[in-house]
Amino acid sequence: MVARAMAGALMALAAAAPLQAQTAAYTWTGMGTSVVDSSKCATYKLTIDVTVEGKTVKGVFHQQGRDERRFEAMLDDKGLFKTKAQVADGTMDVSGIITDKESRVLLDGYCKFEGKLTRK
Repeated sequence: MVARAMAGALMALAAAAPLQAQTAAYTWTGMGTSVVDSSKCATYKLTIDVTVEGKTVKGVFHQQGRDERRFEAMLDDKGLFKTKAQVADGTMDVSGIITDKESRVLLDGYCKFEGKLTRK
């Protein structure tokens, strides 16, 4: 009888526990596009990996020949995010959207890197 009561209590606790936020992972690889005072951007290849857990967006980007960089942002109610990422000579603006219908990212700084995120 005690075992049944314990099992019932555990089931009640499990039912009352909040659901774990699901994690989604995305990636994009592509070439940069030029900005003012830069003509080499089209030769720069970048990979961006993004993970979303709840409303938290964490990203890692790596350009060939450069150090790996990270960013973190929060999704708003429309699925938009915006932050800055530290790079060697300053910062890059990072923005994007992640919803059921659309997922895109833009890194804008010494070059622009923009594209559709593909779900992993």
